[in-house]
Amino acid sequence: MSPHPASRRVVVTGLGAITPIGATVPATWESLKAGRGGIGPVTQFDTAKYPTRIAGEVKDFDPAAHMDRKDARRTDRFAQFAVVAAIEAVRDAALDMGRENADRVGVITGSGIGGFNTLEEQHGALVVKGPDRVSPFVIPMLIINMASGVVSIRFGARGPNSAVVTACASGANAIGDAFKVIQRGDADVMITGGAEATITPFGFAGFCNMRAMSTRNDEGAAASSPFDARRDGFVMGEGAGIVVLESLEHAQARGARIHAELTGYGMSGDAHHMTAPDPDGAGAYAAMTRAVADAGISPESIDYINAHGTSTPLNDKCETAAIKRLLGGHAATTPVSSTKSMTGHMLGAAGAVEAVISILAIKHGFLPPTINYRDKDPACDLDYVVNTGRVKEVRTVMSNSFGFGGHNAVLVLEAWRN
Repeated sequence: MSPHPASRRVVVTGLGAITPIGATVPATWESLKAGRGGIGPVTQFDTAKYPTRIAGEVKDFDPAAHMDRKDARRTDRFAQFAVVAAIEAVRDAALDMGRENADRVGVITGSGIGGFNTLEEQHGALVVKGPDRVSPFVIPMLIINMASGVVSIRFGARGPNSAVVTACASGANAIGDAFKVIQRGDADVMITGGAEATITPFGFAGFCNMRAMSTRNDEGAAASSPFDARRDGFVMGEGAGIVVLESLEHAQARGARIHAELTGYGMSGDAHHMTAPDPDGAGAYAAMTRAVADAGISPESIDYINAHGTSTPLNDKCETAAIKRLLGGHAATTPVSSTKSMTGHMLGAAGAVEAVISILAIKHGFLPPTINYRDKDPACDLDYVVNTGRVKEVRTVMSNSFGFGGHNAVLVLEAWRN
């Protein structure tokens, strides 16, 4: 019989990521430490007619290096990213599925949009060639839950399996939901995170016409500048982040290496606007407050905040206000940074990748910087670890993720203490 949920601590034993700044977790971390951005001209399609022509692309990606070629052809790019990151995370966790009770290993992944590449390609086939030329795999390729489906198939995980769609909060919500699955005793292990691949003609057109993305094309890697007065919109990124979560008892029983402990999860809704955040940051504040309460800590014990920090005029100002409300007098001395300055905004994958980054900050005692910061905005007046990373002991990290629709998800991660 599983112990009472309140007694189940949840630890992180595996990390996986594929990002615009690295094809693995170590490669991504090396770029973050160096303050090296991954944003440049879009190569996946012709952007000549678009006001935005830059993005954070995953470079030289070959899904066949990680998957059977037939399976890869029947899997959208976003789900391919999820599989690749999951393979790294499971390997990092040294999780041997041959020895596990597969019914106690689950998968939850998040994505904001899902199979855009497939949708566009197959709609083109429909229009140009007719309905009989649409692939019979089009539906399973584009639906968002297929990332969790193919990951569970890859590893034979038969436990709780689900998918989360909360726009740019999806990856963080997936991890938080998986955390609660283990806490309440419904699984011992969860493979969880987020994936996204929306650097497509249709995706770009939608965000461009919304005027949400930066048009500072000539600045390339410097275009994403969170909290800077010059910021004019986010820069789209793509990729995936996956973590392996386990109950402490399960991890210790198999002698697993523990990277960190996940202690808090908070979520809320702005109930304000389809795309704009609450101007006072009330929803963000509510999610942060709930995450802190769930972790059983005081706000002043937070050593570092990995901000949502999208480089949009509204988000950065509202998030700053929410952080100041949460931390009070400690806000001025609590370091905050946005790694989207380097990766771009990976949408539904962002919260998961940033959870991985938060764990690495704890493990290595290093705060990744907010690069491209030059001009101070009076409305954004926190310590943003500008331009150069910082050596600092980190025991408690908060990771913020906010999405269109007013979805807010916050995770609290702590250094492992036996």
